[in-house]
Amino acid sequence: MHTKTKILLIVTIILLAFGFATTINVALKLRNSSIQNAVEKAEITANIVQDGLTAHMINNTMDKKDYFLNSISQHDYIKSLWLVRSAGIAKQYGTKNNQETVRDSIDKQVLSSGTTAQVVFEQTDEILLRVTIPYKAEDGKNEVSCLNCHSVQIGDTLGAVSMEFDVTESRTDGLLTILNILGINLVFIIIILILLNKYITPYTQVFSNIKEGLEKAYRGDFSHKFSMFNLKGEARELLEQMNSLFEKLQEAFGSIKVTLSTFTNTIVDDPLDEAKAIIHELADIYKFKKTIELDISKEVIYNRIVDVLKNKYHVLHFALYEVNSIKETRSLIYITSGKSICLDSANTDAINCRAYRTKSDVVSTDFAELCKACEAKDINYLCLPFSINKDYSLILSITSKNKKDLAYIKMNTANIGNYFEAAKPIIESRLLMDQLLDTSLRDGMTGLYNRRFLEEFIEKLMSQVKREQKTYSVLMLDIDYFKSINDTYGHDTGDKVIIKVGELLKETIRESDLAIRYGGEEFVLMLYNADENGTQKVAKNIHEQFSQIMFDVGHGKSIQKTISIGIANFPNDGDTIAGCIKLADTALYKAKTTGRNKIVTYSADMIEDKNV
Repeated sequence: MHTKTKILLIVTIILLAFGFATTINVALKLRNSSIQNAVEKAEITANIVQDGLTAHMINNTMDKKDYFLNSISQHDYIKSLWLVRSAGIAKQYGTKNNQETVRDSIDKQVLSSGTTAQVVFEQTDEILLRVTIPYKAEDGKNEVSCLNCHSVQIGDTLGAVSMEFDVTESRTDGLLTILNILGINLVFIIIILILLNKYITPYTQVFSNIKEGLEKAYRGDFSHKFSMFNLKGEARELLEQMNSLFEKLQEAFGSIKVTLSTFTNTIVDDPLDEAKAIIHELADIYKFKKTIELDISKEVIYNRIVDVLKNKYHVLHFALYEVNSIKETRSLIYITSGKSICLDSANTDAINCRAYRTKSDVVSTDFAELCKACEAKDINYLCLPFSINKDYSLILSITSKNKKDLAYIKMNTANIGNYFEAAKPIIESRLLMDQLLDTSLRDGMTGLYNRRFLEEFIEKLMSQVKREQKTYSVLMLDIDYFKSINDTYGHDTGDKVIIKVGELLKETIRESDLAIRYGGEEFVLMLYNADENGTQKVAKNIHEQFSQIMFDVGHGKSIQKTISIGIANFPNDGDTIAGCIKLADTALYKAKTTGRNKIVTYSADMIEDKNV
């Protein structure tokens, strides 16, 4: 299946699934809304009937009751209405022509329980909603009291009013609405697919063209010309660069001798032996490249380079560094033994490394005390910089007390550089993958880790903590009445509050701790190996600082908000971190249901309270 077809198929499936989910949700909302509307009308009608009956009884006009009830039941939305007397009232007053007696099990249930019952009867041609509402004895105090006329106790069920509503029309309206939504979704999907097909076609053609060119290149044929397919911008620049690159490679491969002689610094009298040596070197580099292409991370690739230096070139003492050009920091990847010959300042501030700063080889034998960042006075060194991209580079620092050994390594620097060049695009790809992974695992608004990060790495975290016999304190945080911010002041203000929480969490926690935006206005903090006092201190600090923040809502007004926090501890409260997150959520639930704006630590009795 072609790439374009796959993309269109996947997008179609996603859009159809989204449309189906939206339609189902709207259907359920419409159905629930129509039923809720009928129930509200039933409650209003019941109150009217109760007040009317009370007035007839007080005015001694109960003989006019039937006219009153008939007039109410004539409303369009009421299909039928009848009264039911409880056994006590029937005994006291009797029933009128046995018409106000229990008609079915629903009437019986309501009289017995004293609670409202509602039942939906769905048939192919109509939908009926049955609502039965009880009347209970009340002491009106200064007003009319039920006890004046009825021999009952306060709270006894006097009777009930039962009503049936025809809500068939709401189903018809709902079906029409759903069909409209389906139609709009289909039109929307078709438009998206047409636009998507239009804009991705040139890129899929480019991919196929690139694949064809790369296949030729792997066979040593660099005569391929990459078509532009009316592309503009960076994509066009990339293809132009690839065409320029292939032209240069083709020119270079026009003379094998020139190519081979420029590949290595090895000097051999016999040209055939030279070609043989270079071809073996090419084969080794090719195998090296094919191997690292399948390696999952840059760390594994670095280990491959270390193995090449040790086993192929027999380098005994060296250190490999990675430099972040954006932060201008240098980190040690590997060292054969002992301590680095470089001052610590060369790690915290990469600009102090001469090889990185000058982008050229640094050889100690060229000049006395050539690199000021080197603190070893009796050791010869050779530092080689290798650029990966504009953001990252590598520094290989080789040391030896014997100048002859260093000279041998210096003679092979071009060959060593070939391995780094072969590894360069793969390392760059792995760096990009790391950056993309980090981006996908972070919340775009706050910069905190997101829920996906927690789901993907929680088992690894738990294994690490168990192995080290450490703990995690889990804090679940929720902004109190956050919905009211969006409803009252708009989502822009709500976003400001969310962002501020993220900043506060990052400022509060340690480097070893984790801050996660769990969803919406909920956050999770995981404090590594924190004791109870430390956990409480962090929670109180966040709680107090957040409550003091003033949020500008425009028109010269500002608001303050509070936060509720639930705390659980792994492994004391639960045997998994995931379980402790749920327990912290239980503690948060306790905080929210007991007044909000507080910190609650989980205890076992909270599970029962939440279930109740």
